[in-house]
Amino acid sequence: MDTISDTNKIDWVARARGLQDLIIDSANETEEQGKVTPAVMEALHDAELFRMALPRSIGGGEAEPLTLMKTIEAIAEADASTAWCVGQGTGCTWGSGYISHEVCNDIFGPRDAVLAWGPPAKAAAIPVDGGYKVTGEWRFGSGSRNATWLGGHSRVCDEGGNHLKDDDGKPRMRTMLFPKSSAEMIDVWQVMGLKGTGSDNYKVTDLFIPEEYTTWRDSQPDRVEKGPLYNIPLLTSYGIMFSGLTLGVARTMLEDFKKLAETKTGGGMKTVLRENAVIQSQVAINEAKLRSSRAFLIEMIEEYWEAQC
Repeated sequence: MDTISDTNKIDWVARARGLQDLIIDSANETEEQGKVTPAVMEALHDAELFRMALPRSIGGGEAEPLTLMKTIEAIAEADASTAWCVGQGTGCTWGSGYISHEVCNDIFGPRDAVLAWGPPAKAAAIPVDGGYKVTGEWRFGSGSRNATWLGGHSRVCDEGGNHLKDDDGKPRMRTMLFPKSSAEMIDVWQVMGLKGTGSDNYKVTDLFIPEEYTTWRDSQPDRVEKGPLYNIPLLTSYGIMFSGLTLGVARTMLEDFKKLAETKTGGGMKTVLRENAVIQSQVAINEAKLRSSRAFLIEMIEEYWEAQC
């Protein structure tokens, strides 16, 4: 296997496809446990798939957007929850472009490093000497059960809880980065679908966060990495990767239906579904929809990446 230092040679999609059988075999256990299994996590770390979007300057892959999309798509063909966790964790690594290399190495240096966070909440970060004192609870921490660090998007407030503003009059927001061990995890993820993402709540109370362990998405004053990958807004990066996830899930569903149609009868018919003209036409229509959607997405990502470069 190529090393992470040979980032231009790494075939990230091939690495993901090489794990498909293991991920498929572990999918039921992933859902039952509410988190990606230890065996799959070990394999994902061996393949360095949580490091695809980290900057090359700290030993990451800094992979192009189309590669990220196709890699998440390949994982999703095997299991949606596992793909969701890798996609979410990869999106969280976008913050590495906006914090110092020293902090990056602290958070992302270990082999099993995973950063997880949920959307902004009513958390308050009060400026204090050297950083912030933060109190809050966040939801939807996808992948948090396998994470080593957490992020908490927070309002910057005064002691009275009033939301402070920046020089342009906009409300100040910062993402607090802290070890998972500093937070209280709250098991709330009792769901019917994507249970394996383990998207729990987590909270902290009066936790001190040094200034250098804070950032805000797409904040140009914070930006350290100048490569075109980090021109891409964080929410757009999620859109690119989770589009790949939906394509991967759709492909597997369609292929599973084709296999089912080879042997299943229905509607009082004695012939198998694959011999039914309506089934044949609908499979063809949906095949066309899926292929055309994927082709259009690839075209747009390539055009978008060219503009960024």
